[in-house]
Amino acid sequence: MTQFDAQLRAAGMSAAESATKATLLEKLDRELHLMKEATSANTAFFVPGRLEFLGKHTDYAGGRSLLCAIERGFCLVAAPRADAQIRILDLGRASSVNFALNADLEPRAGHWSNFPMTVAARLAHDFPGIRTGADITFASDIPRASGMSTSSALIVAIFFALVQVNSLWQTEAYHRAFPAREDLAGYIAAIESGGGFGAFSGTRGVGTHGGSEDHVAILCSHAGFLQQYSFCPIRLEREIRWPEDRALVIGVSGVKADKTGDAREAYNRASGDARRILELWRNATGRDDDSVGAALAAEPHALQQLRQILRDSREAEYPADVLLGRLQQFREESNEIVPGAADALARGDIERLGALVDRSQFLAETCLANQVPETVALVRSARQLGAAAASAFGAGFGGSVWALVEAGRAEEFRQTWSAQYHQRFPARAEDSRFFTSCPGPGLVQFT
Repeated sequence: MTQFDAQLRAAGMSAAESATKATLLEKLDRELHLMKEATSANTAFFVPGRLEFLGKHTDYAGGRSLLCAIERGFCLVAAPRADAQIRILDLGRASSVNFALNADLEPRAGHWSNFPMTVAARLAHDFPGIRTGADITFASDIPRASGMSTSSALIVAIFFALVQVNSLWQTEAYHRAFPAREDLAGYIAAIESGGGFGAFSGTRGVGTHGGSEDHVAILCSHAGFLQQYSFCPIRLEREIRWPEDRALVIGVSGVKADKTGDAREAYNRASGDARRILELWRNATGRDDDSVGAALAAEPHALQQLRQILRDSREAEYPADVLLGRLQQFREESNEIVPGAADALARGDIERLGALVDRSQFLAETCLANQVPETVALVRSARQLGAAAASAFGAGFGGSVWALVEAGRAEEFRQTWSAQYHQRFPARAEDSRFFTSCPGPGLVQFT
């Protein structure tokens, strides 16, 4: 057993997945030795993708989510350089980039290098003393644009690589800014969105207007548990132990949930509706609540008042019925479905859990309107095949669906579910994937 394998198992990853990741990390380590100019020791990380069990588009609006990491993710190896250059090899794409650690970087929109360049520019802007570049190799076994936060995981991976090679984690400024893991997740989310964080002013992000759910799941998950978090501010409300007799089967639809182009605009419209609801509330009440969740908690009759404010609005860009639907979806998902599902899972009431997840999916289809025929069909067929619960997850407009099944029949279910989907959507067969996972560990830094 290698060092990589041993540490991943110690973190709670299954034996099969830890062995696969260890082999990949050893390959990345060899590739880095071929490309790097420095002789310093390498540093390595495993950065997982995340699964949003429930909490569709709630985080940035001050709501709740039920989250876990999955056992697939990014493996990354890095070494410091003697200059400020950053050279990155994406082994999976056989693609590389080279740029300087500089606050004035101009990232390439639409290219994967946009993500590492955005991280480098923001760190150089917020921590101007850093000067050390890095040679980096990475690879991922998450299907791209599948709704499992590949973009956020890559941003986290590059962030930690640059923090490590610059020994930024040893500075007083770093510890003062990020006293807890959740603070660090919030800051990395601000890098992605371009927002401000604490004393740090906002800069250019990657072009999406999201929240910190992905980054919290990636950094703060524990193997064998779901975490219930509330957001704005980030707060862990509870952990629920995953039932050992249940497995998650994930169906990747093959419809790319890519946060670029038209898909990015659709994603940003969902967050834009939430922002407009809050703006209308503030304008009408004179209050300064910082999220829709805070507005709903402001007073006993806030929901009725906010509904009336939305009914009275007259904006072509934000129709009242669309905003009312968005408000309904947010309130039910955050205040009823997420805590209710956590309660049901904790007491082993799988029937109640299934009903709540069905309601979440219905609201996504009718109010949030972020589903496509493929994800809707995957949910329906999973339930027909006997899954106790099934839901699309992530930003939507493509992506994946999870199904909760008995662990002993997970493989049989996976094969049948996959075959039915490929029969109905043959054009998606090449890009779709079906695999089994369980709640895995958050980020692992190898020592």
